[in-house]
Amino acid sequence: MSRRFISQLGERETVDEVYLVADKQLRTNRQGNFYLQMRLSDRTGSLTAMMWNANDKIYSSFENGDYVRVQGTSQFYNGAMQMIVSRIDRVIARDVDESDFVTLNVSEIDRLAAHVGEMLRSIRSAPLRNLAECFLMDETFMAAFTTAPAGIKNHHAYRGGLLEHVHSLMRLVTNVAPHYRDLDPDLLLMGAFLHDAGKIRELVYERDLAYSDEGQLIGHLVIAVGMLEDKVREAEKLSGEPFPRELELRLKHMIVSHHGEYEFGSPKLPMTLEAIALHYLDNLDAKMHSLGTLIREDANTDSNWTPYQAQLGRKLFKGGDAANEH
Repeated sequence: MSRRFISQLGERETVDEVYLVADKQLRTNRQGNFYLQMRLSDRTGSLTAMMWNANDKIYSSFENGDYVRVQGTSQFYNGAMQMIVSRIDRVIARDVDESDFVTLNVSEIDRLAAHVGEMLRSIRSAPLRNLAECFLMDETFMAAFTTAPAGIKNHHAYRGGLLEHVHSLMRLVTNVAPHYRDLDPDLLLMGAFLHDAGKIRELVYERDLAYSDEGQLIGHLVIAVGMLEDKVREAEKLSGEPFPRELELRLKHMIVSHHGEYEFGSPKLPMTLEAIALHYLDNLDAKMHSLGTLIREDANTDSNWTPYQAQLGRKLFKGGDAANEH
């Protein structure tokens, strides 16, 4: 029997399938009764699931990051698909086809990583190219960099998502930088590569996606600056020459300012052309990915519009049959 993926579920379907579970919480309703809320996912997407009349025994029978067999019913709620669970049981990982839960396969990750390496090795600036080589030669760093997600719930929130986001951003840089003669294309490309590098330690991503203690206490911006400082010292040993001080400062500034606004967690506003360009291009790539996913995975298939998105302050137009033909 073929698998029923989350993206294929419709209204009021009876479900008996294996999913990856995360964000489990045992809560109480207004009457003081316990219910279980969790996030279920596979390679096509995720949804919120609720189990009424739950208890501590059920809550403790599985952990975040486990595979679970779920029996229940799908339904629309506030324009999104969710599931009402009647039974949930932990499943041993060896009994699961893990390809059903992998968004990017190994060959795709290898292809993206190879192209990132090619773009970095095309940098003309010798100090920046040597610095890039120190990262590329670090097998531990690259193993984490090609495995980590770019986030937990927003854009590219899956294993390999960081690599996919950085690759897409670097491609944007190679197309946009030549259009503006005052931009340093090498510096901008290196900034794109490094801007989220700290996420390899900010997040944990063995199966469940969550924040590490280091991530919650320090955050990926500070982590990435420390990683850069270590690699600058390595680059100096590799080349036998001091790394240009201003170049190091400009890279650090791009990392700490790429969120763009204080309210978005940026300790500094972008104050160089490259930092400003990085912020807008990074935001563009993240927005296009998250909004594109929202439109593609919208369960409201009978409408040309998504439900109202409170975080955006608007609905999104998906287009009618004529638009979908192109």
